[in-house]
This record gives sequence, structure tokens and C-alpha cells, in this order.
Amino acid sequence: MDLFKAMEITASGLNAERSRMNTIASNLANAKTTRTEAGGPYKRLDPVFTSVPLSVKFKDLVGEKAASAASIVRVNEIREDQTPPMMVYDPSHPDADPGGYVAMPKVNVVQEMVNMITASRAYEAGVTVMQTVKGMARSALNIGGG
Repeated sequence: MDLFKAMEITASGLNAERSRMNTIASNLANAKTTRTEAGGPYKRLDPVFTSVPLSVKFKDLVGEKAASAASIVRVNEIREDQTPPMMVYDPSHPDADPGGYVAMPKVNVVQEMVNMITASRAYEAGVTVMQTVKGMARSALNIGGG
């Protein structure tokens, strides 16, 4: 495999996981936000990843089967959670309705932390792959110059 293609694939994964970590951080930071500019409570965000096949030129270099197995990842969109907010009874809250209920974001802090750990581990794995590819390129240069 072309080392630059391996770096491109790895970089796309790192970029996607960075976007995922940013949306998780936003979800955690706004877990108690009851007012947004759009009105109403904060809505949880989720990145949508899309697999994009590598170029046709790459297929010519490595063959049909290898090329079909190699794809980069892109963040296609950031979706807002469309589930209704949690209604919490708190009549002293400034955003409480006449019945004393407050519309709270549907953000599960424990679930977000698990997602953060998963994204962090995936990012670390991508960094390891990038370091390995760089080492392979360095070794190839030493063989050629040697």
C-alpha cells in the first residue's frame, strides 16, 4: 500500500474522532442548558460518519479487492437529537412552566463519558498507526539511501 494513502486514511480517522470528541464535549458542557438561541433546551449532538472509497488511481495500483477494502472516513453531518426533552419538576427554576416542570436536555452524562473514552481510544489508535507508517517510510528511505 502507498504510504501516503495509509497516512490519508489514518488522518481521516483522526479528523473524524476529533469531531466526535468535540460534539461529546459540547454535549457534556450543555447537559443542564435549558435555554438556547433557537429556544428551548439544548439538543444533544451526534456526528454521522460516512465511508468514502479511495480514488480510482489507487485501485489501479493495488488491484480491485484491495482498493474496495480501503476507504477514508468523513463526518457527513452533525445531527441534533430529535427526542423530546426530559421534563423535570422544579417550580423554583426560572424556566419552569406554569405546572412547575422544566424542559431539560436529554443528555446522559455517563453515556457521553463512555463515548468520550471510546473516541479517545480510537484517536490514540490512529496516532499509533500514523507513527508506524512514519517509521515504515523512514526505514524505506534508509534502505534506499543506504
